[in-house]
Amino acid sequence: MPPPGAGTLTGRFAAAALPQSTPYAMGIITVATTPQSELHDLDDDGDDAVRRAAGTGESSRASRHWWDRNADEYQDEHGEFLGDDRFTWCPEGLDEADARLLGEVAGKDVLELGAGAAQCSRWLAANGARPVALDISYRQLQHSRRIDLARGAAPVPVVQADAAVLPFADGSFDLACSAYGAVPFSADTAALMREVHRVLRPGGRWVFSVTHPIRWAFPDEPGVEGLTAVASYFDRTPYVEQDEHGHATYVEHHRTLGDRVRELVGAGFRLVDLVEPQWPAGLEQEWGGWSPLRGRLIPGTAIFVTERG
Repeated sequence: MPPPGAGTLTGRFAAAALPQSTPYAMGIITVATTPQSELHDLDDDGDDAVRRAAGTGESSRASRHWWDRNADEYQDEHGEFLGDDRFTWCPEGLDEADARLLGEVAGKDVLELGAGAAQCSRWLAANGARPVALDISYRQLQHSRRIDLARGAAPVPVVQADAAVLPFADGSFDLACSAYGAVPFSADTAALMREVHRVLRPGGRWVFSVTHPIRWAFPDEPGVEGLTAVASYFDRTPYVEQDEHGHATYVEHHRTLGDRVRELVGAGFRLVDLVEPQWPAGLEQEWGGWSPLRGRLIPGTAIFVTERG
């Protein structure tokens, strides 16, 4: 049974998660673990790309600042593909409306992690769910508010927080999902899985998509140069972009398929399905390293469908 007050957003928060000084602007609840970004200070020109260790704090700070800095460009570049209320799992264009990986969503409390501008949450709400969209980037969530205002629709509840330290009470949600959000940017994804397990109710589904792990062996290029393996699939060293002082400005973490399964099982989840979407005929749009050429030869996305024990 849901905890008392769970039907409201504030009712889902853990008792210590919302101090009286919690910022609340534009309808965005902020439960911050790193300082807010100053957009005029975030300049990534000349950053170097390296493979090196990057811990939890450094990864979280880099992710927050990078998405604050790049949210405008990202939404401008990909907004047409993502839509305002489309739930697509991946650049291959697999939509939840067709895949139904979450199962029935009507009447369910759903947490979306790494929500960006909350397009998936908007689709969930239109299909009868009660979503909460969480993202580490305040700027991304401002785009969610921009879309809501332009549509003149009821706003999606949004929370700014780190997905690895969820500010919600135990058993607050029926379902959790993430479409390319949060998971690859977290240094401790085993802890993230445990947090998702904690806030889900028994039997709740946790479905998330990430870059297919095999892609880490190949250059992130859409052309023929992206078809030759140049790195070890088993090298878990993070990909880091850093400034002239060696401070990380972007961090992404690699896990093998086996790593992901062990994290999930260790957190108390049961793997229901592992979906590897094929590149659809007729889709010619490129998205970074995703392209028709590569997509027809090697998988680009892995979607883990799990259930809480």
